[in-house]
Amino acid sequence: MARTVICSRYGKELPALERAPLPGPMGERLLTEVSAQAWQEWQTLQTMLINEKHLSLIEPATRTYLTEQMWRFFANEATDTPEGYQAPT
Repeated sequence: MARTVICSRYGKELPALERAPLPGPMGERLLTEVSAQAWQEWQTLQTMLINEKHLSLIEPATRTYLTEQMWRFFANEATDTPEGYQAPT
C-alpha cells in the first residue's frame, strides 16, 4: 500500500512522494509534508519560473529565490508567476 501524508498544500491525506526529492533536512521535510501531486505541480511552476524569468541555477540567489517560492507554494501563499501568465480555466 502506498504511503500517504497530510499535504501542506491541500490539507488532506494524499499519496506521498516515494523518496526525498532533495538531500538533507529539506528533503526529509518535503517527504513528510508534501504530496506527490503537490510536488509535481511545484515542478511545473518552477520550470515555468526558470524559463520565463531566465534564471540561472548556478547563481546562489536563484536557488534562494526558488526555495522561498517553493515553501510559499506549499503553504498556499502567493507565488511569483511570469509576466502576463493566466492560469488555465
